[in-house]
Amino acid sequence: MKHVIHARRLGYSYGDLPVLKDLSFSVQQGDFFIIIGPNGSGKTTLLKCIAGISRPRAGSLEILGVPLQSYSRKSLARSIALVPQTAPADFPFTVTEVVLMGRSPHLGILGVEHEKDLNIARRAMDFTGITSLAHRKLDQLSGGERQRVMIARAICQEPEIILLDEPTASLDLAHQVRIMDLMEKLRDEKRVTILMVSHDINLAALYANSLMLIKGGRMVSIGRPAEVLTFQTLEMAYGCPLLVDKSPLGDFQRVTLVPRKFINPDINRTTRTT
Repeated sequence: MKHVIHARRLGYSYGDLPVLKDLSFSVQQGDFFIIIGPNGSGKTTLLKCIAGISRPRAGSLEILGVPLQSYSRKSLARSIALVPQTAPADFPFTVTEVVLMGRSPHLGILGVEHEKDLNIARRAMDFTGITSLAHRKLDQLSGGERQRVMIARAICQEPEIILLDEPTASLDLAHQVRIMDLMEKLRDEKRVTILMVSHDINLAALYANSLMLIKGGRMVSIGRPAEVLTFQTLEMAYGCPLLVDKSPLGDFQRVTLVPRKFINPDINRTTRTT
């Protein structure tokens, strides 16, 4: 299976402050690849580098086998779509208008949509279950509905890769599952590669086939969830005690934080965490 994203010794700094350091990894076609790590570890910065918003200061980054710097902004947008963490609530456009914005990289010099573009937008809205919202304004929608609109816009770009920056962060539990189920469906049915940043380790364990844990801009671990989500690795990265065991849903890791009041200093660490 081919690599759709390949980073070699990637580095990025804000002024004199290094954020990404010597980061090397690959994402394969059809992956549901999730990046986890503590606050300030460089997750969003890495996503911006892949999306072409920020330019790496060191190393190299290839998208679909082509160096990132070889892409024009428009050609990159035909291959990669970015879904931000939160959809703007005060965007004065209807759902259909917002979704159609995803066609911009494919339009001619006049930027006029044709029937083909409208059909693609309708299919994207149908796929994300927002067809009934087509004529409503974005500011009339709930957070979960707005997030599905932004995903529909990304689908409308017809990219090979979709990047998502913590798409479930501000959503309730029901909407979190709907968004994650939707991304899994997108990967399975449309063969789109999904690369997501998430703070929710348990959601990542349930959906990802590949995980990368980073801290301080460096990779801590990469691989299948069972390989990355060990209590030794997570405690080292996050600096807090926790339990790791099997989820009752199947062969998935489950991570539980351990509040201070439950820590017994007389119990050996290897027996209280599994």
